[in-house]
Amino acid sequence: MATYARALTIAGSDSGGGAGIQADLKTFSALRCYGMSVITAITAQNTREVTAVHPVPAETVSAQLDAVLTDIGVDAIKIGMLHNAETVVAVAQALASTPATPVVVDPVMVAKSGDRLLSEAAVDSLRRHIFPLADLITPNLPEAEALLGRKLRGRDDMEAAAADLLALGTKAVLVKGGHLQDDHVSDVLVHALDAGGVVTRWFDYPRIVTQNTHGTGCTLSSAIAASLAHGSTLEDAVATGREYVQNAIEAGATYRLGHGHGPVHHFHSVWPEQK
Repeated sequence: MATYARALTIAGSDSGGGAGIQADLKTFSALRCYGMSVITAITAQNTREVTAVHPVPAETVSAQLDAVLTDIGVDAIKIGMLHNAETVVAVAQALASTPATPVVVDPVMVAKSGDRLLSEAAVDSLRRHIFPLADLITPNLPEAEALLGRKLRGRDDMEAAAADLLALGTKAVLVKGGHLQDDHVSDVLVHALDAGGVVTRWFDYPRIVTQNTHGTGCTLSSAIAASLAHGSTLEDAVATGREYVQNAIEAGATYRLGHGHGPVHHFHSVWPEQK
């Protein structure tokens, strides 16, 4: 019988629908994956701010993971907001049982509004327990700076940061440069080769001037995971994911939703243009 490409997101819920679990499931669906979710926290959130965060108990996170992994199975996993150290450990223990499954980690620390989404205690736990199990981590510049404890000011700094993050044990690092104030947005991928050495590849796209960028990090990591679920190589998955996000930003640039940072257009390829 036919089957689906199965993608699992482990992340927080965004009540505004632009980021988190909601953005991940939209992305999976748009990219022809059967999406599943493990919710780590419930946020009260809109386009302007996060007004409340309620963490899901670690044992409930573990129960969700067990329910999905023991019955349905997964072809790729995306990890987003884990919020606290207890949840980090619970997720790491579950990942250890699926060593052949590609894992993409978006180390969500701060919302677009500036509200903190990962506790200080969880940052070190993320480095120690999750990164060594990841096939790819996708920090933006503030996240990379927080992980490394230094400022990143340009392409040379980004490439050096990716190499240093690679040394933490992950197989690949994508440092995203959207926070730099350039005409183009540049992301750098550094990944280890099985035969030794590393490969560096840059992805450059024109900057689209819009306030509708809420959830771009969640969307990109989910798009990469979806492509990996379909069997793509890592470089092809990153290229496909980056192209999808660029098109989603462009398609959603002129929409108005809420009064802050609006979402990207996840279904730009299947929804007719709306006036």
